Amino acid sequence: MNCQLYYVRNIFNSTYKTYKRNVRLINTDKKLEMPPYQHIPSVYTGPSYDNVKAAYESNISPSYKMYYKKPLLLYEGKNQWVWGHDGKRYLDMFGGIVTVSTGHCHPKIVAAISDQVKKLGHVSGLYMHSSLYEYTEKLAAKLPEKLRVIYLVNSGSEANELAYLMARLYTGEQNIISLNNCYHGGTYGTSATTALSTWKYAISQPPGHIHVCNPGLQKYLPCNSKCKDCSVPGVKGTCSCSNDECVLLTKYLDEFKDTFRYSLPKKGGVAAFIAESIQGIGGVIQYPRLFLKKIYDIVHENGGLCIADEVQTGFGRTGNHFWGFQNHGIQPDIVTMAKGIGNGIPLGAVATTIDIANCLKRALHFNTFSGNPIICAGGLAVLDIIENEGMQKNALITGTYLCQQLSTLTHDFSDIVSDVRGKGLMIGVELAKNNRTKKYIKEEHMVDIFEDIKDMGVLVGKGGLFGNVLRITPPMCVTKEDADFTVNVIRRALQRYRKKYLCE
Repeated sequence: MNCQLYYVRNIFNSTYKTYKRNVRLINTDKKLEMPPYQHIPSVYTGPSYDNVKAAYESNISPSYKMYYKKPLLLYEGKNQWVWGHDGKRYLDMFGGIVTVSTGHCHPKIVAAISDQVKKLGHVSGLYMHSSLYEYTEKLAAKLPEKLRVIYLVNSGSEANELAYLMARLYTGEQNIISLNNCYHGGTYGTSATTALSTWKYAISQPPGHIHVCNPGLQKYLPCNSKCKDCSVPGVKGTCSCSNDECVLLTKYLDEFKDTFRYSLPKKGGVAAFIAESIQGIGGVIQYPRLFLKKIYDIVHENGGLCIADEVQTGFGRTGNHFWGFQNHGIQPDIVTMAKGIGNGIPLGAVATTIDIANCLKRALHFNTFSGNPIICAGGLAVLDIIENEGMQKNALITGTYLCQQLSTLTHDFSDIVSDVRGKGLMIGVELAKNNRTKKYIKEEHMVDIFEDIKDMGVLVGKGGLFGNVLRITPPMCVTKEDADFTVNVIRRALQRYRKKYLCE
């Protein structure tokens, strides 16, 4: 992997000046040509656009905040491409919120699910079936040796809820510690762990949830991306950190230790600490190197467990490793996962040790759909595809290339693009109103850029507390041509934004 990464970086460095010179010449009026794709979609014959939109606004769920001024009605997908009801093709660079890992409608997943549903659709956990055995054996083999007990659930929120339950039972303590700017789910318990005001309702929160520092490097000028495990070198400003340690690391560790000094009992008091390997919804936030490793040491010294939330960073997405926590050199006690685990099917999982798992024997604990044969067949197909089709390797090579090409925007649009960060195919592009004053881009201006990117045929996400980060997390089958098209589309949108607003 290191040789591949070295090769990609050499290619980037040798072609950067030429690339930079060429892309600046893009005519903002000339249509950008999409990469060709050999698939003829069917003709949409479903309900009218207006009827579907009205249903979403009334009896489906009025709380859904759909993207775009005119929400898209998608009806067909193939690999990294999706089609709207009007037949327009879009490059999906968001992957259904970091969920479509192996590509839309992968034929091997379709076949696996179809074959299973013909044989046995559902039995509860009261009976055995071979699909659950085969799947959990394959999944456990991807994890550290001691984390061999697998409990299947339906979502990431449910996985984290179960992890909290086991941590509290095992330690006898109640407090779950999480980082500010994190997202861990939308259930009653996980929403209390989540520390983003945009995801909070004005209701009382359950006790036993403590939020600590937000160790994102983007908040401070002295540090740049060389201080975190990023796919690109430092591209902004001057960093005063040494090669050994980020200057902010001690600051954040002191803040974390204050929680134990002032907010917890003198002995114990912590059931678990939970963190994403890279904060996803928080805006693709990475921590100083060694941060999680040192935090894990502090938690373990105080009798708590450490939970790695791999809902977004797992299954090869970060490229170098199958799990995001491996990039930090840490050993979790519990790993939670969902999203990419099933490529879109409702599947999540919790992996832990036999000692921790045994605490659930103290009472009955049951999930009707845990280990459903159809879901297991789909999950097993996902693991096979990632392994046999080199998806993780592609996340490393294509993701590094994409991140490096996007990093040129911090030079060419230094007044707008404040940071490009991420690893593999989990990338964030942070936009500012004025990069010199570090003011966030206006919401209406962000909407214009976002709409423009969609109109040119690329779908990306938004993240961060202020919604000012473009989230790029495509299916892991994307190509270099897709990466180039995405960069050119974002570049075009920024050129139009600069011409419309900043030149005035």
